[in-house]
Amino acid sequence: MHVYDRRFPWAPTATTFPPEATADAYREVQRDLGLSRVVVVQPSSYGFDNRCTLNALAAFGASARGIAVARPEVSDGELDQWHHQGIRGLRYLMVGNPLMTWDSLPMMSERIRPLGWNINLQLDGRRLPEYEPMLARLTGNLVIDHNGKFLEPVALSHPGFQSLLRLLDSGRCWVKLSAPYETSKIGAPAYDDVSILARALVAAHPDRCLWASNWPHPGMLTEPSTPAMLDLLLDWAPDEDTRRKILVDNPAELYGF
Repeated sequence: MHVYDRRFPWAPTATTFPPEATADAYREVQRDLGLSRVVVVQPSSYGFDNRCTLNALAAFGASARGIAVARPEVSDGELDQWHHQGIRGLRYLMVGNPLMTWDSLPMMSERIRPLGWNINLQLDGRRLPEYEPMLARLTGNLVIDHNGKFLEPVALSHPGFQSLLRLLDSGRCWVKLSAPYETSKIGAPAYDDVSILARALVAAHPDRCLWASNWPHPGMLTEPSTPAMLDLLLDWAPDEDTRRKILVDNPAELYGF
């Protein structure tokens, strides 16, 4: 999920300006859905200024972890400080107009590996075959967003989806089951063209799947129902033990809850 707070200014590079969505507002979502933990991901609208995300982590307390955005020249001291504040990874948003470069990703992955952090990567999944060799060489943890985020939903046999499965085979890669509305051409309520991918990911690698709300669903003209996003997991992972892995055990392992 993401937090947007009017107390913090937009970055000069911002291209989206979502309405305010605070930690207090998300607590209501947590109460409604029975969620006790949260991972706060730095929004692109704040660029390299992580103050809003760090402030949210402080507000949520020990039940929260965060994903920051960092320049390659960030100091080890600042990374250590962020770790104590709850940060557990760095975001690489490689769609649109990225702040980061692909060249810096292996180096940053190696720098954060001793901290037990992950690289949180979002890209058009159709490009995974292009980047798979580099990603497969990473020695640190990798998280891929939104069921692989295939900007045009693909068949299970598509080279990009097969690349995703191979990365998950490594044991160092996770995938978020989230935000089907961002890529589905069929749409609500079942998002069938994305759900087929989510079900296949769960079937192949239940130990490497995570659920994410993507609240407050930035960029959507009509806000999707967050409870409906959680309900989709009943279809994607119909077995209760598997859902427990996705909602409880896997994030505990990855983020150190």
